[in-house]
Formats: sequence, C-alpha cells, structure tokens
Amino acid sequence: MANFGVIGSNGAMGEALKRVIEASGHTYAGGIDKGGDAAGLADASDALIDFSAPAALKTNLHAAIGAGVPIVVGTTGLEPGHHQAIDEAARAIPVLQTGNTSLGVTLLAHLVNEAAQRLGDDWDIEIVEMHHRRKVDAPSGTALLLGEAAAKGRGVELSQASESGRDGHTGARKQGAIGFAALRGGTVTGEHSVILAGDEERITLSHSAENRDIFARGAVKAAEWLQDREAGRYTMEEVLGL
Repeated sequence: MANFGVIGSNGAMGEALKRVIEASGHTYAGGIDKGGDAAGLADASDALIDFSAPAALKTNLHAAIGAGVPIVVGTTGLEPGHHQAIDEAARAIPVLQTGNTSLGVTLLAHLVNEAAQRLGDDWDIEIVEMHHRRKVDAPSGTALLLGEAAAKGRGVELSQASESGRDGHTGARKQGAIGFAALRGGTVTGEHSVILAGDEERITLSHSAENRDIFARGAVKAAEWLQDREAGRYTMEEVLGL
C-alpha cells in the first residue's frame, strides 16, 4: 500500500481520486489546488497524481523531482513546451503522461492503431468527441490521443494530417486526413468514436465514460505501476502490457 497525493484536489477528478485511492486500500496523502504547496505534498507522498492545469505543470514536476517520487500527469491541454518539461523531468524520476487514464480508452487507442496500420489511407478516419458544457479545451486530450494512435499506425505525424473546424466551402476531403469534430453540451462525461470509412463500408470504434471514477481508477493503477520503476517517461499502454 502507498501514500498518493493529488494535485487538483478541488475539482471533480480530485474528489473521484480521493474516493478511489481510499477504496483501493491506499492512503490519501492529501491534496492541493491552485496556490497549494506542491513540494510539501510531494514530500508526504509515495507518488503524485496531477489533474490540475497546464500552467502548474512545471511547478508540479519540480516538486516531484525534489522529493524523488513518481508522478502521473493526467492534465490535458498540454503544448509542446509542457512535453519538453516532462521529457526533462523523466531523466530524474518516473513520469507517466496521458491524455486519458481510462483503461478502456487505452485499449481503444491500441485498437485504433491496429486498424489504421492495416487499412490503407483510402479509408477516411474521423474522430468525434462530446463532453459537458464546461470543458474548455477542444479537441479533447482523449481525441488527440486517439488521433496520435491513428497517425502512428499510418506512419505519419498527426500535426501534418489533422483536420478540424470545417466550415463553409472547404473543398473535398484530403486523402489520408485525420478529422476531428468536438461537441459540447449537458453533463456528458466523455464520448469518443473513431470512424474508419471505406468505400461501401464503415468501422466505428467507440468508448463511453459514465462517470469520472473510471479515470481515477486508471490513474491509481498507473501510480501503483510506477512504484519502483526507473526514471523515464511511461505510457498507459505499458501499464496494460500492450
């Protein structure tokens, strides 16, 4: 059993993490939110789980490095500079970063990669996601994770293949494009579908999240898995042995 600290504890994910940590037999080492003492929390924890905000990421990574503890980063909306900071931190401690900690989504991404790898680029790929009205970033971290899985399967860079925000007279769809559509409304926890559309046939791979506990369970499993790992950057796929 371990002591797990939560960064971003005042949000809905923070509440879910506290429940799941205690239900799993671990100890909730405490939580902090904006303006909290990340270094103090890290010193009291065997691992940190971060679901806060991109602006706090570097501070949180430094706290984990200072205490020599692993950190699971589930914060979405990260930019290239954040990933560079994660890479630097991974030289000193174990870091697992993901756009979605759900075990089901992790397996979905694996299946998307397999499908994209085996079907040619004459099969169009569209990723559709829906979240609650309060979500501030789009496409979602999960949609981007699925897009990266599809791009990796095709051996291309997502930044070169992605299409989103279609409006007006856009012209014909480009062959090989990976399209994104983001829907917002109500209290939807998370819906993601990856559509592979060929001539006269379609494959749809999808995942539905019913509540945030699924993400909390995956994050706690990831924190457990990180215990005793060497410094490095890890993925949820490795947690599942994929």
